[in-house]
Amino acid sequence: MPRIALVAGATGLVGQFLVQRLLDSGAYDRIKLLTRRTVSINDARIENVISDYSDLDALGKKLKADDVFCCLGTTLKKAGSRAAFEKVDYQMVVDLARAAHTQGARQFIVVSAAGTAEHSPSFYSRVKARMERDVAAVGYDAVHIVRPALLIGAREERRPAEHISQMIMPLFNPLLIGGMKKYRSARGEDVADALLQLARRESRGVHIHHLPLET
Repeated sequence: MPRIALVAGATGLVGQFLVQRLLDSGAYDRIKLLTRRTVSINDARIENVISDYSDLDALGKKLKADDVFCCLGTTLKKAGSRAAFEKVDYQMVVDLARAAHTQGARQFIVVSAAGTAEHSPSFYSRVKARMERDVAAVGYDAVHIVRPALLIGAREERRPAEHISQMIMPLFNPLLIGGMKKYRSARGEDVADALLQLARRESRGVHIHHLPLET
């Protein structure tokens, strides 16, 4: 049967790799990109759905899809305030999950973060934990929550401190073993590969994954 993928955050580090992986896989007849502005990709399978996320329900059947891939995310520094960060990393994600589910989506695959916990001293981690909790409660056949640690790759915006971390952290990856393996840095393309792999599993329920994925 023809399948439709809906991708949020398609212009970000992971999202860009994911869109290419979806196209290359041939698993989807249509790939909808939910973006604030038009994204130019020369492929007939790509459909742009333009929204600022303020009223996703109003998009109606434009959000109809089988699998929803959510790569939305920002940083406290870029957002400028806790409220602005929470709007992106919590509200927009949960609103998307609810609106797409209303239109019949059966799977929701979302990028979260390693170390997420509802009672964490970190505001960032607490917001991510609430997002995970509320997405899990929407009612999808399957929810896959992927928790990468530091993401490695080029971004549109310059993040000097993160750039330094990206150079250093991969050196420590071999030392992170056992329960610490989940804190290894991960390349954007590897996260994208994991998202697609999870979408193709015939599983039900809510699942939390760290990288590298367990087989």
